[in-house]
Amino acid sequence: MQKKQFSVITMRALIGMLMSGALLSCHSNSQSNTDQKSGISTADSLPPVETKKPNSDYKPAFVGQTRVKGTKTKTPIQVTLLDSTLKFPWGICNLPDGRLLITEKLGTMRIETLDGKLDKQITGLPKVNADGQGGLLDVNVDPDFSTNRMVYFDYAEPGAKGNLLAIAKGKLSQDETHLENIQVIYRAAPAWKGTLQYGSRIVFDKDGNLFVTTGERSDKEIRTKAQDLSVAIGKVLHLTKDGKPVPGGPFANTKGALPEIYAYGLRSPEGMAINPATGEIWEDEFGPKGGDELNIIRPGKNYGWPVITYGREYSGDQVGDGIQQKEGMEQPIYYWDPVISPSGMTFYNSDTIPEWKGNIFIACLSSSHLTRLVLDGDRVAAEEWLMQDMGQRFRAVTQAKNGALYVISEQGRLYKVAKK
Repeated sequence: MQKKQFSVITMRALIGMLMSGALLSCHSNSQSNTDQKSGISTADSLPPVETKKPNSDYKPAFVGQTRVKGTKTKTPIQVTLLDSTLKFPWGICNLPDGRLLITEKLGTMRIETLDGKLDKQITGLPKVNADGQGGLLDVNVDPDFSTNRMVYFDYAEPGAKGNLLAIAKGKLSQDETHLENIQVIYRAAPAWKGTLQYGSRIVFDKDGNLFVTTGERSDKEIRTKAQDLSVAIGKVLHLTKDGKPVPGGPFANTKGALPEIYAYGLRSPEGMAINPATGEIWEDEFGPKGGDELNIIRPGKNYGWPVITYGREYSGDQVGDGIQQKEGMEQPIYYWDPVISPSGMTFYNSDTIPEWKGNIFIACLSSSHLTRLVLDGDRVAAEEWLMQDMGQRFRAVTQAKNGALYVISEQGRLYKVAKK
Protein backbone atom coordinates (compact mmCIF):
# COMPACT_ATOMS: atom_id res chain seq x y z
CA MET A 1 0.00 0.00 0.00
CA GLN A 2 2.79 2.37 0.92
CA LYS A 3 4.65 1.55 -2.26
CA LYS A 4 1.55 2.32 -4.38
CA GLN A 5 0.96 5.60 -2.57
CA PHE A 6 4.59 6.58 -3.11
CA SER A 7 4.29 5.88 -6.84
CA VAL A 8 1.16 8.00 -7.17
CA ILE A 9 2.76 10.91 -5.31
CA THR A 10 5.93 10.62 -7.36
CA MET A 11 3.95 10.57 -10.62
CA ARG A 12 1.98 13.66 -9.56
CA ALA A 13 5.22 15.45 -8.63
CA LEU A 14 6.76 14.62 -11.99
CA ILE A 15 3.69 15.87 -13.85
CA GLY A 16 3.81 19.07 -11.77
CA MET A 17 7.44 19.62 -12.55
CA LEU A 18 6.89 19.07 -16.25
CA MET A 19 3.93 21.47 -16.26
CA SER A 20 5.94 24.03 -14.32
CA GLY A 21 8.81 23.70 -16.79
CA ALA A 22 6.43 24.12 -19.71
CA LEU A 23 4.95 27.22 -18.13
CA LEU A 24 8.40 28.63 -17.39
CA SER A 25 9.41 27.93 -20.96
CA CYS A 26 6.33 29.69 -22.28
CA HIS A 27 6.98 32.63 -19.93
CA SER A 28 10.60 32.81 -21.04
CA ASN A 29 9.56 32.84 -24.71
CA SER A 30 7.04 35.57 -24.08
CA GLN A 31 9.83 37.75 -22.63
CA SER A 32 12.45 36.92 -25.24
CA ASN A 33 11.55 39.54 -27.83
CA THR A 34 12.38 42.64 -25.80
CA ASP A 35 13.79 43.42 -22.38
CA GLN A 36 11.16 45.92 -21.26
CA LYS A 37 13.41 47.79 -18.81
CA SER A 38 16.47 48.28 -20.99
CA GLY A 39 14.69 48.40 -24.35
CA ILE A 40 17.18 45.92 -25.84
CA SER A 41 15.79 43.48 -28.37
CA THR A 42 17.05 40.08 -27.28
CA ALA A 43 16.49 38.81 -30.78
CA ASP A 44 19.07 41.38 -31.96
CA SER A 45 21.48 41.05 -29.03
CA LEU A 46 25.10 40.40 -29.94
CA PRO A 47 27.96 38.55 -28.27
CA PRO A 48 29.98 40.53 -25.70
CA VAL A 49 32.13 43.21 -27.29
CA GLU A 50 35.23 42.09 -25.39
CA THR A 51 36.78 39.01 -26.98
CA LYS A 52 40.29 39.07 -25.52
CA LYS A 53 41.34 36.68 -22.77
CA PRO A 54 41.07 38.17 -19.26
CA ASN A 55 44.19 38.67 -17.15
CA SER A 56 42.88 36.45 -14.38
CA ASP A 57 40.39 33.67 -13.69
CA TYR A 58 38.54 35.70 -11.05
CA LYS A 59 34.83 35.01 -10.96
CA PRO A 60 32.26 37.84 -10.94
CA ALA A 61 30.10 38.27 -7.85
CA PHE A 62 26.90 38.18 -9.90
CA VAL A 63 25.66 37.52 -13.41
CA GLY A 64 26.11 40.56 -15.62
CA GLN A 65 28.98 42.10 -13.66
CA THR A 66 31.28 41.79 -16.66
CA ARG A 67 31.08 40.95 -20.38
CA VAL A 68 27.36 41.47 -20.86
CA LYS A 69 25.79 41.03 -24.27
CA GLY A 70 26.66 43.44 -27.03
CA THR A 71 24.31 45.83 -28.78
CA LYS A 72 24.43 48.13 -31.79
CA THR A 73 22.96 51.59 -32.28
CA LYS A 74 20.25 51.45 -34.95
CA THR A 75 19.99 55.21 -35.50
CA PRO A 76 22.35 56.31 -38.31
CA ILE A 77 25.27 58.09 -36.61
CA GLN A 78 27.90 60.42 -38.02
CA VAL A 79 31.28 61.08 -36.42
CA THR A 80 32.90 64.38 -37.44
CA LEU A 81 36.42 65.57 -36.63
CA LEU A 82 35.96 69.23 -35.72
CA ASP A 83 39.38 70.31 -34.49
CA SER A 84 42.83 68.72 -34.29
CA THR A 85 44.74 71.63 -32.71
CA LEU A 86 44.07 70.97 -29.03
CA LYS A 87 47.14 70.41 -26.85
CA PHE A 88 46.66 67.36 -24.61
CA PRO A 89 43.03 68.12 -23.64
CA TRP A 90 41.74 66.65 -20.38
CA GLY A 91 38.39 68.09 -19.28
CA ILE A 92 35.35 69.35 -21.17
CA CYS A 93 32.11 70.97 -20.03
CA ASN A 94 29.24 73.03 -21.41
CA LEU A 95 28.89 76.77 -21.04
CA PRO A 96 25.31 78.06 -20.63
CA ASP A 97 25.36 79.57 -24.14
CA GLY A 98 26.14 76.15 -25.65
CA ARG A 99 29.86 76.57 -26.28
CA LEU A 100 32.45 74.16 -24.84
CA LEU A 101 35.08 74.88 -22.19
CA ILE A 102 38.10 72.59 -22.50
CA THR A 103 41.20 72.22 -20.31
CA GLU A 104 44.62 71.43 -21.75
CA LYS A 105 47.04 69.42 -19.63
CA LEU A 106 49.94 71.88 -19.90
CA GLY A 107 47.99 74.63 -18.14
CA THR A 108 45.62 76.45 -20.48
CA MET A 109 41.90 76.41 -21.27
CA ARG A 110 40.05 77.16 -24.46
CA ILE A 111 36.49 77.92 -25.46
CA GLU A 112 35.29 76.18 -28.62
CA THR A 113 32.12 76.62 -30.62
CA LEU A 114 29.95 73.59 -31.37
CA ASP A 115 31.32 73.53 -34.90
CA GLY A 116 34.88 73.22 -33.59
CA LYS A 117 36.16 76.77 -33.95
CA LEU A 118 38.56 78.13 -31.35
CA ASP A 119 36.72 81.06 -29.82
CA LYS A 120 38.90 82.07 -26.86
CA GLN A 121 42.20 81.00 -25.28
CA ILE A 122 42.35 81.31 -21.49
CA THR A 123 45.79 81.77 -19.92
CA GLY A 124 47.26 82.95 -16.63
CA LEU A 125 46.25 79.83 -14.70
CA PRO A 126 48.27 78.45 -11.75
CA LYS A 127 51.51 76.58 -12.34
CA VAL A 128 50.91 72.86 -12.82
CA ASN A 129 53.11 69.78 -12.74
CA ALA A 130 52.28 68.21 -16.08
CA ASP A 131 54.61 65.23 -15.69
CA GLY A 132 53.12 61.76 -15.80
CA GLN A 133 49.36 61.91 -15.28
CA GLY A 134 49.46 65.42 -13.84
CA GLY A 135 48.69 68.82 -15.33
CA LEU A 136 45.54 70.89 -15.58
CA LEU A 137 42.76 68.34 -15.21
CA ASP A 138 38.99 68.72 -14.93
CA VAL A 139 36.77 71.78 -15.26
CA ASN A 140 33.15 72.62 -14.55
CA VAL A 141 31.18 75.84 -14.31
CA ASP A 142 29.10 77.04 -11.41
CA PRO A 143 25.36 76.25 -11.77
CA ASP A 144 24.92 80.03 -11.37
CA PHE A 145 27.54 80.82 -14.01
CA SER A 146 25.15 83.04 -15.96
CA THR A 147 25.20 85.50 -13.07
CA ASN A 148 28.55 84.88 -11.31
CA ARG A 149 30.82 83.59 -14.16
CA MET A 150 32.64 81.23 -11.76
CA VAL A 151 34.73 78.37 -13.12
CA TYR A 152 35.96 75.45 -10.97
CA PHE A 153 38.96 73.36 -11.97
CA ASP A 154 41.58 71.06 -10.47
CA TYR A 155 45.20 70.41 -11.24
CA ALA A 156 48.44 68.75 -10.09
CA GLU A 157 50.04 71.37 -7.86
CA PRO A 158 53.81 71.12 -7.32
CA GLY A 159 55.28 71.73 -3.86
CA ALA A 160 58.34 71.16 -1.71
CA LYS A 161 56.96 67.89 -0.30
CA GLY A 162 55.63 66.60 -3.61
CA ASN A 163 52.55 67.06 -5.76
CA LEU A 164 48.90 67.02 -4.82
CA LEU A 165 45.51 67.63 -6.35
CA ALA A 166 44.44 71.24 -5.88
CA ILE A 167 40.87 72.40 -6.46
CA ALA A 168 40.48 76.04 -7.45
CA LYS A 169 37.96 78.57 -8.68
CA GLY A 170 38.10 81.84 -10.59
CA LYS A 171 35.82 84.29 -12.36
CA LEU A 172 35.90 84.26 -16.16
CA SER A 173 36.77 87.75 -17.34
CA GLN A 174 34.37 89.64 -19.55
CA ASP A 175 36.71 89.26 -22.53
CA GLU A 176 37.03 85.51 -21.72
CA THR A 177 40.84 85.53 -21.86
CA HIS A 178 41.65 84.82 -18.20
CA LEU A 179 40.24 83.87 -14.80
CA GLU A 180 40.11 86.59 -12.17
CA ASN A 181 40.80 86.22 -8.43
CA ILE A 182 41.82 82.58 -8.62
CA GLN A 183 41.62 80.85 -5.25
CA VAL A 184 42.64 77.33 -4.27
CA ILE A 185 39.69 76.14 -2.19
CA TYR A 186 41.00 72.67 -1.28
CA ARG A 187 44.15 70.57 -1.40
CA ALA A 188 43.85 66.77 -1.34
CA ALA A 189 46.67 65.94 1.06
CA PRO A 190 49.04 64.31 1.54
CA ALA A 191 51.47 65.49 -1.10
CA TRP A 192 53.48 62.76 -2.82
CA LYS A 193 56.62 62.77 -4.96
CA GLY A 194 54.98 60.60 -7.63
CA THR A 195 53.19 61.94 -10.70
CA LEU A 196 50.44 59.35 -11.17
CA GLN A 197 46.73 58.95 -10.42
CA TYR A 198 45.42 62.27 -9.16
CA GLY A 199 41.83 61.54 -10.22
CA SER A 200 39.88 63.73 -10.86
CA ARG A 201 36.41 64.89 -11.89
CA ILE A 202 34.19 67.68 -10.61
CA VAL A 203 30.38 67.59 -10.66
CA PHE A 204 27.80 69.74 -8.91
CA ASP A 205 24.96 68.37 -6.82
CA LYS A 206 21.41 69.75 -6.89
CA ASP A 207 22.30 72.20 -4.09
CA GLY A 208 25.30 73.62 -5.93
CA ASN A 209 27.95 71.81 -3.87
CA LEU A 210 30.87 69.95 -5.44
CA PHE A 211 31.61 66.25 -5.65
CA VAL A 212 35.29 65.71 -6.48
CA THR A 213 37.12 62.41 -7.03
CA THR A 214 40.73 62.00 -5.91
CA GLY A 215 43.19 59.30 -6.95
CA GLU A 216 45.32 57.31 -4.51
CA ARG A 217 48.61 58.27 -6.25
CA SER A 218 49.44 54.74 -7.45
CA ASP A 219 52.59 53.72 -5.57
CA LYS A 220 52.37 50.82 -3.10
CA GLU A 221 53.69 52.98 -0.26
CA ILE A 222 50.82 55.47 -0.57
CA ARG A 223 47.89 53.64 -2.16
CA THR A 224 46.80 52.00 1.08
CA LYS A 225 45.74 55.51 2.18
CA ALA A 226 42.64 55.00 0.03
CA GLN A 227 41.34 53.12 3.11
CA ASP A 228 42.43 55.85 5.54
CA LEU A 229 39.66 58.28 6.50
CA SER A 230 42.17 60.81 7.85
CA VAL A 231 43.51 61.68 4.39
CA ALA A 232 41.88 62.92 1.20
CA ILE A 233 43.33 60.62 -1.46
CA GLY A 234 41.43 57.71 -3.01
CA LYS A 235 38.14 59.36 -2.11
CA VAL A 236 34.99 61.12 -3.29
CA LEU A 237 34.88 64.48 -1.51
CA HIS A 238 31.76 66.59 -0.92
CA LEU A 239 32.66 70.27 -0.72
CA THR A 240 30.94 73.62 -0.63
CA LYS A 241 31.89 76.25 -3.21
CA ASP A 242 34.39 77.56 -0.67
CA GLY A 243 36.03 74.15 -0.20
CA LYS A 244 34.51 73.40 3.20
CA PRO A 245 32.90 70.06 4.12
CA VAL A 246 29.22 69.92 3.23
CA PRO A 247 27.45 69.67 6.60
CA GLY A 248 25.99 66.32 7.64
CA GLY A 249 28.42 64.13 5.70
CA PRO A 250 28.61 60.39 6.46
CA PHE A 251 31.83 60.80 8.48
CA ALA A 252 31.02 64.15 10.11
CA ASN A 253 30.87 62.48 13.53
CA THR A 254 33.59 59.87 13.01
CA LYS A 255 36.63 60.51 15.19
CA GLY A 256 39.76 61.08 13.14
CA ALA A 257 37.93 61.17 9.79
CA LEU A 258 37.85 64.09 7.39
CA PRO A 259 34.23 65.33 7.39
CA GLU A 260 34.39 66.14 3.67
CA ILE A 261 34.82 62.46 2.71
CA TYR A 262 31.69 61.10 1.03
CA ALA A 263 33.03 57.67 -0.03
CA TYR A 264 36.41 55.93 -0.06
CA GLY A 265 38.51 53.02 -1.33
CA LEU A 266 38.98 54.34 -4.89
CA ARG A 267 42.01 53.80 -7.11
CA SER A 268 42.16 56.15 -10.10
CA PRO A 269 38.70 57.68 -10.57
CA GLU A 270 38.76 59.66 -13.82
CA GLY A 271 35.04 59.60 -14.59
CA MET A 272 32.01 60.80 -12.66
CA ALA A 273 28.48 61.87 -13.63
CA ILE A 274 25.11 62.21 -11.95
CA ASN A 275 22.29 60.14 -13.40
CA PRO A 276 19.62 62.73 -14.31
CA ALA A 277 16.84 60.16 -13.87
CA THR A 278 17.76 59.10 -10.31
CA GLY A 279 20.18 61.72 -8.98
CA GLU A 280 22.72 59.00 -8.13
CA ILE A 281 26.45 59.51 -8.60
CA TRP A 282 28.14 57.11 -11.01
CA GLU A 283 31.92 56.80 -11.16
CA ASP A 284 34.45 54.91 -13.24
CA GLU A 285 38.05 54.14 -12.37
CA PHE A 286 41.15 52.41 -13.62
CA GLY A 287 42.04 49.05 -12.21
CA PRO A 288 45.65 47.88 -12.42
CA LYS A 289 46.08 45.01 -14.90
CA GLY A 290 42.39 44.28 -15.36
CA GLY A 291 39.65 45.32 -12.99
CA ASP A 292 38.53 48.70 -14.39
CA GLU A 293 35.31 49.54 -12.51
CA LEU A 294 31.95 51.25 -12.81
CA ASN A 295 30.39 52.14 -9.45
CA ILE A 296 27.39 53.88 -7.96
CA ILE A 297 28.77 56.11 -5.24
CA ARG A 298 26.72 56.12 -2.06
CA PRO A 299 27.48 58.02 1.16
CA GLY A 300 29.86 56.35 3.58
CA LYS A 301 30.55 53.31 1.40
CA ASN A 302 33.93 51.65 0.97
CA TYR A 303 34.77 50.62 -2.61
CA GLY A 304 37.56 48.32 -1.58
CA TRP A 305 40.83 49.41 -3.18
CA PRO A 306 43.46 48.06 -2.59
CA VAL A 307 41.92 45.28 -0.49
CA ILE A 308 39.56 43.86 -3.12
CA THR A 309 39.93 44.13 -6.88
CA TYR A 310 39.27 42.19 -10.07
CA GLY A 311 42.67 43.26 -11.36
CA ARG A 312 46.25 42.13 -10.82
CA GLU A 313 49.52 43.97 -10.36
CA TYR A 314 51.16 45.06 -13.61
CA SER A 315 53.72 42.32 -12.93
CA GLY A 316 50.90 39.78 -13.04
CA ASP A 317 51.06 39.08 -9.31
CA GLN A 318 47.90 39.25 -7.25
CA VAL A 319 47.06 42.49 -5.48
CA GLY A 320 47.31 42.04 -1.71
CA ASP A 321 45.58 38.83 -0.69
CA GLY A 322 44.09 38.37 -4.15
CA ILE A 323 40.47 38.65 -3.01
CA GLN A 324 37.56 40.16 -4.91
CA GLN A 325 34.85 40.23 -2.25
CA LYS A 326 34.84 41.24 1.40
CA GLU A 327 32.08 42.11 3.83
CA GLY A 328 31.69 45.85 4.25
CA MET A 329 33.16 46.61 0.82
CA GLU A 330 31.10 47.44 -2.24
CA GLN A 331 31.11 45.43 -5.42
CA PRO A 332 31.46 47.31 -8.71
CA ILE A 333 28.28 47.51 -10.77
CA TYR A 334 30.43 46.43 -13.72
CA TYR A 335 34.09 45.69 -14.42
CA TRP A 336 36.37 45.18 -17.42
CA ASP A 337 39.22 42.72 -17.85
CA PRO A 338 41.32 43.40 -19.92
CA VAL A 339 41.23 47.11 -19.15
CA ILE A 340 39.65 49.82 -21.25
CA SER A 341 41.13 52.68 -19.15
CA PRO A 342 37.82 54.49 -18.58
CA SER A 343 38.11 58.26 -18.25
CA GLY A 344 35.45 60.98 -18.56
CA MET A 345 31.81 59.88 -18.66
CA THR A 346 28.37 61.36 -19.26
CA PHE A 347 24.72 60.33 -19.27
CA TYR A 348 22.87 60.89 -22.53
CA ASN A 349 19.74 62.86 -21.68
CA SER A 350 18.46 64.11 -25.05
CA ASP A 351 15.49 63.02 -27.15
CA THR A 352 17.55 63.51 -30.33
CA ILE A 353 18.58 59.84 -30.31
CA PRO A 354 15.83 58.13 -28.28
CA GLU A 355 17.55 54.75 -28.03
CA TRP A 356 20.50 56.43 -26.26
CA LYS A 357 18.46 58.20 -23.60
CA GLY A 358 19.59 57.15 -20.13
CA ASN A 359 22.72 55.43 -21.48
CA ILE A 360 26.22 56.03 -20.11
CA PHE A 361 29.03 57.03 -22.48
CA ILE A 362 32.64 56.61 -21.34
CA ALA A 363 35.76 57.92 -23.09
CA CYS A 364 38.39 55.17 -23.04
CA LEU A 365 42.13 55.58 -23.35
CA SER A 366 43.99 52.28 -23.78
CA SER A 367 41.17 50.59 -25.66
CA SER A 368 40.75 53.61 -27.97
CA HIS A 369 36.98 53.71 -28.19
CA LEU A 370 33.86 55.35 -26.80
CA THR A 371 31.92 52.90 -24.65
CA ARG A 372 28.11 52.96 -24.58
CA LEU A 373 26.41 51.20 -21.68
CA VAL A 374 22.68 50.45 -21.67
CA LEU A 375 21.31 50.26 -18.14
CA ASP A 376 18.61 48.18 -16.52
CA GLY A 377 18.12 49.99 -13.22
CA ASP A 378 21.47 49.81 -11.46
CA ARG A 379 22.83 47.05 -13.69
CA VAL A 380 24.50 47.13 -17.10
CA ALA A 381 22.27 45.39 -19.66
CA ALA A 382 24.33 45.77 -22.84
CA GLU A 383 27.56 47.29 -24.12
CA GLU A 384 28.63 48.87 -27.41
CA TRP A 385 32.00 50.21 -28.53
CA LEU A 386 31.98 53.21 -30.85
CA MET A 387 34.73 55.12 -32.71
CA GLN A 388 37.07 52.13 -32.68
CA ASP A 389 38.60 52.99 -36.05
CA MET A 390 39.85 56.45 -35.01
CA GLY A 391 43.08 55.29 -33.38
CA GLN A 392 42.65 57.81 -30.55
CA ARG A 393 43.00 57.74 -26.78
CA PHE A 394 39.71 59.30 -25.73
CA ARG A 395 39.90 61.39 -22.58
CA ALA A 396 36.46 62.91 -21.96
CA VAL A 397 32.95 63.23 -23.36
CA THR A 398 29.98 65.54 -22.83
CA GLN A 399 26.51 65.89 -24.28
CA ALA A 400 25.90 69.36 -25.69
CA LYS A 401 22.63 71.25 -25.87
CA ASN A 402 22.17 70.23 -29.51
CA GLY A 403 21.85 66.57 -28.52
CA ALA A 404 25.26 65.58 -29.90
CA LEU A 405 28.16 64.06 -28.00
CA TYR A 406 31.48 65.90 -28.04
CA VAL A 407 34.58 63.78 -27.39
CA ILE A 408 38.17 64.91 -26.85
CA SER A 409 41.21 62.71 -27.40
CA GLU A 410 44.64 62.79 -25.79
CA GLN A 411 46.12 63.37 -29.25
CA GLY A 412 44.41 66.76 -29.43
CA ARG A 413 41.22 66.12 -31.35
CA LEU A 414 37.63 67.21 -30.82
CA TYR A 415 34.93 64.99 -32.34
CA LYS A 416 31.21 65.40 -32.72
CA VAL A 417 29.06 62.24 -32.56
CA ALA A 418 25.56 63.00 -33.81
CA LYS A 419 22.52 61.72 -35.61
CA LYS A 420 23.18 61.61 -39.34
